[in-house]
Amino acid sequence: MFTGLISDVGEVVFREGGNFTIESAYDPATIQIGASIACDGVCLTATSVAPSAVGLGSRFTVDVSNETLAKTTLDTWRSGRAVNLERPLKSGDELGGHIVTGHVDGCARIVDVSDDGECQRFLFEAPEHLAMYIAPKGSVALDGTSLTVNEVAGTRFGVNLIPHTLTATTWGRKKPGDEVNLEVDLFARYVARLMEFRP
Repeated sequence: MFTGLISDVGEVVFREGGNFTIESAYDPATIQIGASIACDGVCLTATSVAPSAVGLGSRFTVDVSNETLAKTTLDTWRSGRAVNLERPLKSGDELGGHIVTGHVDGCARIVDVSDDGECQRFLFEAPEHLAMYIAPKGSVALDGTSLTVNEVAGTRFGVNLIPHTLTATTWGRKKPGDEVNLEVDLFARYVARLMEFRP
């Protein structure tokens, strides 16, 4: 389980098929083989861990299934790509953000980016089958980042990103046309499922 609070921006340094190697600032001694790490919001399993080859930190590998490649942005990843990283929540940790599972539902496309004071306003297009789970003032995880929805109109929704988020994550590099991983709110998904069984 994650919270959508990004703790590092890693870099893809190698890819071969569904095997990726990612450079991070995480201490290699703190990552066990089999540990879960959210990479742009996708919960992946560390299959090997080594000290970084270029400085402090670590280099870990993950294996990605064809299903995940098809439903997320991961099939577009190449060497040099910056990736939002988050370690899983530990018992007793403060629950900031919102509950994020790392099970991405699909991809949303950035339609527009505009300045809003020192912040930036992002407008997204969501897949039609996921738009029903997105509500004003509700939560979404986009590329692993917990964000609050400002407004919703049909399949489009907007969020505001503060300067800290723009600089501490990959969001400062995003532009219209980019696709991002979308995980809808877990509770919205369960409520919608329960409503299907109302008499």
